[in-house]
Amino acid sequence: MATASPSRLSAAPAGNLPAHVAVIMDGNGRWAEQRHLPRAKGHEQGVESVRVVIKACKKLGIRYLTVYAFSVENWNRPKTEINALMGLLKRFLRKEEKEFHENRIRLRAIGRLDDLPSSVRNELDRVMKATAEYRDATLVLALSYGGRTEIARAARELARRAKAGTLDPESIDEAAVAANLYAPDIPDPDLMIRTSGEMRLSNFLLWQLSYAEFYITDTLWPDFREEHLAKAVEAYGQRHRRFGLVR
Repeated sequence: MATASPSRLSAAPAGNLPAHVAVIMDGNGRWAEQRHLPRAKGHEQGVESVRVVIKACKKLGIRYLTVYAFSVENWNRPKTEINALMGLLKRFLRKEEKEFHENRIRLRAIGRLDDLPSSVRNELDRVMKATAEYRDATLVLALSYGGRTEIARAARELARRAKAGTLDPESIDEAAVAANLYAPDIPDPDLMIRTSGEMRLSNFLLWQLSYAEFYITDTLWPDFREEHLAKAVEAYGQRHRRFGLVR
């Protein structure tokens, strides 16, 4: 597959930029297996790709980046791999905090955050609090996240309010559901990128991706760099988003 040159990253027309990019970071394990390395090495290299993409999005002017870092299903993986991933997450938070401050990047997280080990949750909460006032860019980590879990959680909250008599069931519409998702203040993604060539959503942002443009690349996540993001953004800019209309 041909790749874009790094120079194209700064040349993308601003009017065609997605405001919010979501990424399913797939292929860390395969990257490691292809090199006869432990799976943990693939995850470590995948963290470097996250760093690269954060900087590239900031450079382009993409205001929101959401990455699928750990799904609710990932808790079924071997404990050694889970521990390695949690350790990587903690180190990422500590190492990148300086970059967040220097670039005025706000950190957010969505998912069942109480599932995280207390040491990881404490670090996550600390960095989110420290960057809460920044608005130049926002990085959203989807952690212990599942799209169905998120929608069911919103449904439960609406049901509680209806049972309590503070909400008329007949008034529940799309806006009401959206307002009870994990991060209702963050706009829906415009572009969803999935690496490693897989053609599925894997329970990611099922509500929010309803009208997103999809971009699938065979590139494994640990190999994903600025030029790959530039190519995805360029493809997005050439599409005509109709939102169900004819034009």
